[in-house]
Amino acid sequence: MSALLDRLSLPRPDLCFYGLAPPKLGTPPERVAAIVDAQKERLRALAPDALVVYDLQDESARQPEVRPFPFLPTLAPDTYAHELMADLAMPKIVYRSVAGADRARFAQWLGDAAAAGGAEPRFSVLVGAPSNRAGQPGGFTLDDAYALARPHASALVLGAIAIAERHTRRGDEHERMLAKTAAGCRFFVTQAVFDAGSSKSLLSDYARAARARGTAPVPVVLTFSPCGSPRTLALLKWLGIAVPRWLENELLDARDTLDTSVRLAESIAADVLSFAHDRQIPVGINVESVSIRKEEIEAATALFAALRERLGRAPTR
Repeated sequence: MSALLDRLSLPRPDLCFYGLAPPKLGTPPERVAAIVDAQKERLRALAPDALVVYDLQDESARQPEVRPFPFLPTLAPDTYAHELMADLAMPKIVYRSVAGADRARFAQWLGDAAAAGGAEPRFSVLVGAPSNRAGQPGGFTLDDAYALARPHASALVLGAIAIAERHTRRGDEHERMLAKTAAGCRFFVTQAVFDAGSSKSLLSDYARAARARGTAPVPVVLTFSPCGSPRTLALLKWLGIAVPRWLENELLDARDTLDTSVRLAESIAADVLSFAHDRQIPVGINVESVSIRKEEIEAATALFAALRERLGRAPTR
């Protein structure tokens, strides 16, 4: 797993991650076992640099519109990654939401994670509340979480989310990234990218600001996700992901929405990755596979293979 740490430090890391969500709570144990076996087989064949396991949150407090798909809680991402997928020999990057946490519980989680990692570090992406209206007990914030995590830096490697859409609205996401880097963040993972322009603006502002301060930007891993239906497209937009009007029209008018979305994702990735490489901005790709539909899972694996090839990366088995 130290290979991932080494790659994070490269000037051109070209990281290749594969992301998924744990099964829903209440899934029968035999079905969970079957899902785990299938995912292990697929991941061993794909051989990404790391598996990303999401901590899905109910974001209904963020906006008044009804969610296109109902929110259903999942198995705990830590349990799924480090227990059920324990014999999968690759680093796991586990998302950890601080929403609903307090100082004592988060400190306990940090200690348990550091102790469980043994000689190898564990990797985690800390996530704040989905909305300012989703209050934190006792005022516990993402900044507090980073401060508590700092003494565990050798045992727990932290990442964070970068949101290009927030940068488009507020113009300060690069400042948030610099603050998180100063607090100990070693890499960023973006929301799903459907708008090349907003991602390029964020990368440019972040790299320029970092270098103006005499520091090097840390890797930014760009997430790409297949979109298999108009309803999935509606969910992406509900989640706040920027989908340009022309691209939305392409998907809605396509005979095969899923195939078109993969083709467009490859084109957008080529644009953003080329932009970053030309400016010596360290980047990588993360392909999401959060659907239970066989067709969308196969599309995600095909997209991952295509983007890894574009980066010139061979599988690291």
